[in-house]
Amino acid sequence: MKIKSLVWLMSGLLLHVAAWSQSADKAPDNWHHLDSQKDGFNGISTEQMYQLLKGRTPQTVVVAVIDSGVDCEHEDLKDVIWVNEDEIPDNGRDDDGNGYVDDVHGWNFIGGKDGRNVHFDQLELTRLYVHYRKKFEGKDPESLKKKERKEYERYKDLEKKLHEKQEEMKGNVELYGGIRDALDELAKKIGKQDITLDDLENFDTDDSRLSRAAAILTNVLSRGGSLQELRDNLQEAYDYFNNQLLYYYNPDYDPRPIVGDNYHDSSERYYGNNDVEGPDASHGTHVAGIIAAVRNNGIGMDGIADNVRIMSVRTVPDGDERDKDVANAIRYAVDNGAQIINMSFGKGYAWDKDVVDKAVKYAMKHDVLLVHAAGNSGQDNDQNDNFPNDSFRKKGLFGPKKAKNWLEVGALSWKKGEDMPAGFSNYGKENVDLFAPGVDIYSTIPDNEYAHFNGTSMASPTVAGIAAVIRSYFPELTAEQVRDAILQSVRKQNEKVKKPGSDELVPFSSLSVTGGIANGYEAVRIASQMKGKKKGKKAAGAAGDAQAAEG
Repeated sequence: MKIKSLVWLMSGLLLHVAAWSQSADKAPDNWHHLDSQKDGFNGISTEQMYQLLKGRTPQTVVVAVIDSGVDCEHEDLKDVIWVNEDEIPDNGRDDDGNGYVDDVHGWNFIGGKDGRNVHFDQLELTRLYVHYRKKFEGKDPESLKKKERKEYERYKDLEKKLHEKQEEMKGNVELYGGIRDALDELAKKIGKQDITLDDLENFDTDDSRLSRAAAILTNVLSRGGSLQELRDNLQEAYDYFNNQLLYYYNPDYDPRPIVGDNYHDSSERYYGNNDVEGPDASHGTHVAGIIAAVRNNGIGMDGIADNVRIMSVRTVPDGDERDKDVANAIRYAVDNGAQIINMSFGKGYAWDKDVVDKAVKYAMKHDVLLVHAAGNSGQDNDQNDNFPNDSFRKKGLFGPKKAKNWLEVGALSWKKGEDMPAGFSNYGKENVDLFAPGVDIYSTIPDNEYAHFNGTSMASPTVAGIAAVIRSYFPELTAEQVRDAILQSVRKQNEKVKKPGSDELVPFSSLSVTGGIANGYEAVRIASQMKGKKKGKKAAGAAGDAQAAEG
């Protein structure tokens, strides 16, 4: 699931209005490119990285963005979008024989043959609840066999959590909707929309709802905001929580018929459509821009890598992605030449981890690096489930326990000291590899626009961008070597910081495997000293090869 955060604290309400932040409390738009010593920000030292690469001849690298979709016509991305040269656009044929018709810029695994697309979906929690409800609803637990009782207990646990979330969402909908409506009534009482602090000072009412609305608006105006900004953000919050009620936690909602596949057949490969943008490509377009927005063109912003082609594999709805789609997205990217795959999504429950594990092994066998966002729940991933991940559920006698082609990335703030890790970022001494810039990251969004987003979703493509530079300038290095170069190159941080999700002070080094933050300059320096290894079997881009290998 793409994670959206509404985190502003005002008058006891959790909300966020970026416009209220004062300029002194804001980083430069390019802070993630900057250098800690030269510029004072813990960026990845992009300028210094390219100084090291002078005189080297790069190769073009394909990076797959498995996400919500990418606006391939964006002014800052259109020149770096992957083109399947073996496919003739819009002729309704599978010219290259890879099983996907007109897949010119990638593929969409959450669309139907009729052109419709899945926009919203349930969370995996809800889907699992529905699965077990069909099996156990109305049954006497005493009549169940021992194995069934374990499943029944899980069903009741899921049911409890689902109902708790439904009640929480209802409360939020009532809260934000109530304040929004009270503000509208307040504006009518005062008789104007451009309300001032003087208007509020002179406003008197016995209605507690209007009094509270006036107090909240006073707080906003005193910070330089406006009634319209407040109302817009309240509406955003209302829509956010209401959509969770309508889709995320609604057992009766099922958009899968749009796709038209046999959902329970995880081995099914060929479904979807070629609409790689979809109904809401903001998240995926932002991710793509961080990696590869055209550098030094005087437009918008600069990506990290300068010799990249972005392949869009639309897999992530507004809701939880499905394991079958994730596995197919990884395989599609591998088979069609991606050398790096960015995965800025995640969830707390798995439906079919085994099929994803097989796809990860397939990518590992074909020398493809996977970069994944650690998640935005402020949780310890060593103690809590977060999927997908690099640990294989089925461990063969001699097989690997963990993927050797995987990087798990936490989010770094532009602030130093105690606030260095993003307060929302997941962490883990065993299961999060490193941290990278993920707060106030300025990048591309659809329709030639740009915006600041927060999330480990932004930190992951920062690392994927560094990896793309290394694979471009040092093509003799394997995915595992690129991973090692990035991990060895982190800048260690020894100071104490706030553990994400709390005010407890802990050593930054305790939050990840490396205890450090990504740095492109150091990664390239280390990569330049590595001796290339002979690579294993490469992706041939043929559907037959894909079916033959099971990893």
